[in-house]
Amino acid sequence: MAFNILIVDDSRSMRSVIKKVISMSGFKVDQCLEAENGREALDLLALHWVDIILSDINMPVMSGFEMLEVLGKDSLLGSIPVVVISTEGREERMRNAFELGAKGFIKKPFLPEDIKRVLYEVIGVDDGEYGDNEGDDGDLDF
Repeated sequence: MAFNILIVDDSRSMRSVIKKVISMSGFKVDQCLEAENGREALDLLALHWVDIILSDINMPVMSGFEMLEVLGKDSLLGSIPVVVISTEGREERMRNAFELGAKGFIKKPFLPEDIKRVLYEVIGVDDGEYGDNEGDDGDLDF
């Protein structure tokens, strides 16, 4: 099973780094979309379904916190788990992110293992079983 991911960060190089780290982590990705800010992310979400959003906090036009507020007001979009990735690791900022609905928080700089662990936790898959359930199951009638 592979997942659709949306990476939201105003830095093109940081989006590339996050994308590369996800790839290095072994987390299976079907489609990876990118947005420069929360507004652009919301526009993409109107056209594409994603399974998880990875977002920075401080961005022009619409911050990650503002995007979380908008997502939280929508019954469908609010169900998409958001992981905040930020240099701001202060307890207050982390608490704000979780209060606005974030399901995870990763402090920059990060390691591939950090990304993999948080993605697995947030998506709800077990590392040991991830991807092993694909294929034909002879016990099923459909």
